[in-house]
Amino acid sequence: MPGYVCKDHRQTPLQRALEFKNTGNVYFIEGKYDEAIAQYNKAIDICPRMKETATFYQNRAAVNEQLKKYSDVRADCTKALELNPRYMKALLRRARASKQLGDLEAAWDDVTTVCTNENFSNQTCNAMASKILKKLVKQFVQENLTNKKFIMPSKEFIRKYTSSFPNDPVFSRLQKPENIPEFLRKPLRALKDKKYDDIIPLCTKIIKKPEFDTLPSTKLEVLLLRATFYVLLGKYDSAIQDFERILSSEDASDDVKTNALIKRAALYTNLENLEMAFKDFELAINMNPSYSEIYYFRGAAYLTMNKFDEAKHNFDKAIEYDPNFCIGYMQKYYFEYHMKEKCNLFSTNVLAEEVARAFEKYPNSSGRAYCYTMYAEILIQNKQYEDADTYLVKAIEKDPENALIHAHRAELLLLWDDIEKAKEHLNKALDLDEKCELVHVLLGRIAVQEGKLEKAIRLFDKAVALCPIHYVSQTSTEEMTDTFYLRENAKLQLKLKKLKKKIIDINNIFPPCGHL
Repeated sequence: MPGYVCKDHRQTPLQRALEFKNTGNVYFIEGKYDEAIAQYNKAIDICPRMKETATFYQNRAAVNEQLKKYSDVRADCTKALELNPRYMKALLRRARASKQLGDLEAAWDDVTTVCTNENFSNQTCNAMASKILKKLVKQFVQENLTNKKFIMPSKEFIRKYTSSFPNDPVFSRLQKPENIPEFLRKPLRALKDKKYDDIIPLCTKIIKKPEFDTLPSTKLEVLLLRATFYVLLGKYDSAIQDFERILSSEDASDDVKTNALIKRAALYTNLENLEMAFKDFELAINMNPSYSEIYYFRGAAYLTMNKFDEAKHNFDKAIEYDPNFCIGYMQKYYFEYHMKEKCNLFSTNVLAEEVARAFEKYPNSSGRAYCYTMYAEILIQNKQYEDADTYLVKAIEKDPENALIHAHRAELLLLWDDIEKAKEHLNKALDLDEKCELVHVLLGRIAVQEGKLEKAIRLFDKAVALCPIHYVSQTSTEEMTDTFYLRENAKLQLKLKKLKKKIIDINNIFPPCGHL
């Protein structure tokens, strides 16, 4: 009967402890958890520390798991593992407890130890590991965004962002340098020279001068420029304060106010405050209805809502009001391609005709390079790799100082395992722009292939630190998510290497939730 223990003094302490354990097991099956724990406690108390004792701790952990006492579960499993380091059942239970306690890194470490010990043949264990990894990566992303250092993004990212505002009254001044007011010369010189880290301090120095209020109304362009770079830096509150200061000023021109409204609306879209975003779009339309950027960014906002008809209508209007709006035109064409593909209407010939028109429409070097690169991206998606490479080569010829295009070509070359040529492009890209996060990701992938796992982890961490929020369309953490997956893959490979286990690709076992 439960609770009865033989008092035969000829029994060893282990034999007596096993009887207590067996009685505890009966209580556990009957759901009498307090009684079960009492029996396991007796077994632990009288039994010397030996390998068999691990079972007593493990059984007590099982009861505590039923009682949702996860800290006790973890403590008991740890004791069991001290006595039997290869006790996989205890490792798996500790992983579950750590997951419940929110210690996902510990849970991931334990569950992958079980997976590797069983050569990834246990599908239940693999499924558990996959769920923990997805939660862990999501946690990494959120922690990174919360604690992210304010770093100005790559030069190409900034160039693309500024190119999406062809009517920006400050950026436009660079086309007529003779009309630049004296107080704006230093910040605009920094903009022209791509010394982007200098722009906010230079603007702040002007704004803090006592005579700032006495300057002509164009002084508000200094605020607009600073707000723009606050957005790029990720200092959203500071950006919104500058936008509000512009919008509340009676001296601000309609162009400056319209630009401020569009940028604030795009920022609100990023922050998923769509109600405020659309209010700003409406205010901008009332003030300047033919401003193409309004419709470009409103189209992007509709995309985040999966309102494709509204998105298409807005992209069409953006081009209608400014036929020379290169990024707007290519966004429209890229969107239409995906809609055609989604509806099985994709036609290579029709697409080629549309692209050819885009090539002719934008003859300047950077515009043509942008078109070539986007077309190459679509060709890659359709596995037309050789044609894609042809257009990436053309893009580099048109814009050889664009680090991102070199990175894209390197990415394509890696599909063909042409590692040495890929490295040439990546090193060139680094020379051009060391903040290009894609370069560090690709170098990390190469390091993994070469077995240089510690180096790969450092490169992925560098890429995460540089990964910006995507201001041009919607807030996106996909690249950061993918990079964390790559980093965890490298860490697991390192773990396998130290355990002298067969190297595997975790993406084949634990499918990523990002877009690798």
